[in-house]
Order: sequence, then structure tokens, then C-alpha cells
Amino acid sequence: MLQQRFHTYLNTYTDAATLAFYRIAFGLMMFFSVVRFAMNGWINKFYITPGFHFTYYGFEWVKPIGIYTYLVFIVCGISALMVAFGYRYRLGIVLFFLSFTYIELMDKTTYLNHYYFISVISFVLIFLPANVFFSADAKRKPSLFSNTVPRYTVDILKVLLAIVYFYAGLAKLNSDWLVAAMPLKIWLTGNTHLPIIGPWLGREWVAYAFSYIGAVYDLFIVFLLLNRRTRLFGFTLVVVFHLLTRILFPIGVFPYVMIISSLVFFSPQFHRKVLAFIAKLFSKGKLQPTENLQHRAVANKPLALFLSLFILIQLLFPFRYLLYPGELFWTEEGFRFSWRVMLMEKAGYIQFKVTDSTTGKTVYVNNRDYLTAFQEKQMSFQPDFILEYAHFLHDLYARKGMADPKVYAESYVALNGRLSTLYINPDVNLAKEDESFAHKTWILPFNDTITGF
Repeated sequence: MLQQRFHTYLNTYTDAATLAFYRIAFGLMMFFSVVRFAMNGWINKFYITPGFHFTYYGFEWVKPIGIYTYLVFIVCGISALMVAFGYRYRLGIVLFFLSFTYIELMDKTTYLNHYYFISVISFVLIFLPANVFFSADAKRKPSLFSNTVPRYTVDILKVLLAIVYFYAGLAKLNSDWLVAAMPLKIWLTGNTHLPIIGPWLGREWVAYAFSYIGAVYDLFIVFLLLNRRTRLFGFTLVVVFHLLTRILFPIGVFPYVMIISSLVFFSPQFHRKVLAFIAKLFSKGKLQPTENLQHRAVANKPLALFLSLFILIQLLFPFRYLLYPGELFWTEEGFRFSWRVMLMEKAGYIQFKVTDSTTGKTVYVNNRDYLTAFQEKQMSFQPDFILEYAHFLHDLYARKGMADPKVYAESYVALNGRLSTLYINPDVNLAKEDESFAHKTWILPFNDTITGF
């Protein structure tokens, strides 16, 4: 029975306009994001100026390539336009996925959830027939044209968006967020200078209200978007919520990514109207024909199974933190890539000392000699950053002539308004500790309890 239902679902079709709309919206949004990044001087600031870059475990080989890093961004921007116009779409989306993900992996200091979301979406788009309708490809090669696509090729975008929202909501069901209203108590008081809403943001009950509203919004917004009768109301909430977060917090283009992406839940009629408007702008008059055409974007069972497996991984991967002992917010083991959006405020102080194994001579490191202020801030409370930097110091002082340098860290971290506490075992020679997926035993225990997800 289940197999029959799956087979029936695979052979269910929907209007290709939805996929075409999303392709255009995604491509244009990514192009302007790349332009914005370049215009703000962030390519030079984050990837060329720093002499040291923090890498992801397993991707240490992905690094900025000096002045040629600009070429990676140029490829990323051009390929985003290729996606938007549907011009040699498959090549464009592959280049975009590779170049964007390369940029994301160059330095984990700049990690953001929405960068990961963009990589995930662009990877999936590689396998979707997003260029069979309203595209330069379909114009250039009429045999490619189809006005329908398999329904699962649209539904997978909705599922990925639903995972982001729902998991972000689950992550908020913890005692810090719901009982202590942390970290919003800290963050909102930093916005009391804003006009109109500013004076309210310093009040404690407002922090609690924002905490509960944020959790309820993340948990239920997708259900409002899925239901035709509540969709418009849900989208209104999406716009209000994300514009408010854009005003209050420095989270880049993430609010706009989520607003535009949520339009995929709208009906194909809405997407056709948008495409018709675009066609009119370019004096095409009307969309490509919608009747008497064969479905050429046929269902592909192996592809559907592959995408199902990909979704399963997306569902399970955020829960990998359960394999680690200790408090997730403290150790951050399994924190990234799990849709935990703006859940904690951590501040750290760290001092490294390097000791010559033969002479016992010790030097204290000025982190600013090798790291930018932003890198030092992120490194001060994230264990994998601390370990990678310790190895960098070991190699650096070995080159300076020190015999088998020992690297020790004196680190204090404050989490969600708690008092600053010793974070790393100061007696452990970090140069002898290897990075791996295993638990880092040199992180000192968290002397409190946070209950929940």
C-alpha cells in the first residue's frame, strides 16, 4: 500500500510556474547578495586581509586564494544570474553551489545559518527541472519546455523550509529561552535607542513576550503557510517577523531569504501572475503556451529516492548533538548546521601561553598579532576554534626555533548572562590534542543546567 502511494505521488504533477518563480527569485536574491557583500568591502575584510583563517574539520584545504578570491565571487555572481534567467541552468546552478559553498567554507568565522541554508537549497536545485518553464533554456531549446513538473520537485523546497522553521522552534524550547528570556533580555536592551519601539525594548516582559512569540512563530508558521485559508495571514506574519528581526539584529540578508522563500507555499496561479508581470515588463506580452503540450519533465524514481535520503539526513543531522556529553550551548559539539538560530549570547576571554619543552621558556601570545578582532571574538568561546588556533601557535613557534612548543589556554566564558567561568582545562597541552568528531575532554564541565532541546 505504501509503495503504491509513493508510486502515485511520484506521478503527480504540478504547475511548473512555481519552480520557475523560485528559480528566478533565488537567483536574483543571490546575485544581489554577492554584490552587497562586495560593495561592503567584506571580501577583502574577511578573506584577504586576515593572515590566518579558521577552517572546517575535513575541509582544511578550502582557503582564500589571495587576490584571486575575487574571481570566486565573480563566478558566484554570474552563475546566480544564469540561474535566475535559466540560461544554461544546470551549469549555472552547479557553479553557484560550488562557488558559494567554497566561499562559505573558506573561514568558519563567518558561519551563518542562512549561508548553510543557501548551500542546501542550491544543492537540491541542481537536481530539479527549474528551467523547463519561463527560461532562456526552454526558449533556446523548445524540446525542453514543459508547463508541469513532478510535484515532489516543488514539495522538497517546502520541506526544507519547514525543517528550518520547525527545528528553529524546537531549539527555542529550553529553560534559558522560556524561563529566563535569555538571550533576548541582553540583546533587546541594546536596541532601546530605536525610535518608537526602543523605549519598550528595555522592559523585562517584552523580552519574555518576544521569546514566546518567537518560539510559537517558528513552530507553527509553516502550518499557516500550508493551509490555503491561513496562507495570506501566515505570510503577513512572515514579513512582519523577519522585518522586525532585520531592524533589531545584524543578520544580513537572512530575513529577505526567508520572506522570498516562503512564497513557494503560494498557489501556482500566484506564481503565474508574477511571471506574467515579468513577461509584460520585457514586452513579451504573454507567457509561453500552457496547453496541448506533453509533460517532458517526467518523474525520476532514483532521483526521488535520492532526494528522500537527503531529506532524511537533514532531519537527523541536527540531532547529532545527542551523541555528545555535556551542555550543547557550552561545548557547541553538534551546534552548527542544526538550525539553532540566535539562541545564545557567549562572551569569552582567552590568553595563550607557549612553552619551550626543552628550556621551559614561556611566552604569552597577543592574539591580535595574528587574528582580526572578529576572529578573536569568535575564537574565544568556540572550542574547535581554540584548538585550531593552538595548533597554529605550535607550528608558528616551532618555526621560530622553539623546541616542541606546548600550548596552554586560560579561557573564561560567560553564557546567556551567567558569570564568566573557566572554560578550558589550563593544564592541557592543546598542541597534543587532535581535532576529530569525538568529545573534547579538555572542555571543563558546565556548572549549571539548561533543560529542553
